[in-house]
Amino acid sequence: MNIRLTINGHRFDATLNDSPTARDFAAQLPLTLSVSDFNQAEKTADLPRKLSTTGAPEGADPQVGDLAYYAPWNHLATYYRDAPYATGLVILGHMADGGAEQLATADEITIEAAP
Repeated sequence: MNIRLTINGHRFDATLNDSPTARDFAAQLPLTLSVSDFNQAEKTADLPRKLSTTGAPEGADPQVGDLAYYAPWNHLATYYRDAPYATGLVILGHMADGGAEQLATADEITIEAAP
């Protein structure tokens, strides 16, 4: 599924994978989320409800531009720097070029289905 993120007034495309967790996330869109910095590598936000983790791996090693769900805290995580493997992390998709750079200074992101 193609989605669009608005970060600092700029729009960026992203693609969600076809996992049950990503589909459950897409069902919550559109969302406008206040984000906070975590470990100078990612922006995190509370989601309105927990997502399904059916069939999800035990954890993941996120890359710059990844969108992920951190199940233990019910957080959306968006990565602007590389981060280490984390148990409970489920990759949802990936942003197109440019979006990750805007994340470092973001306080809010809007996520919606792409037109």
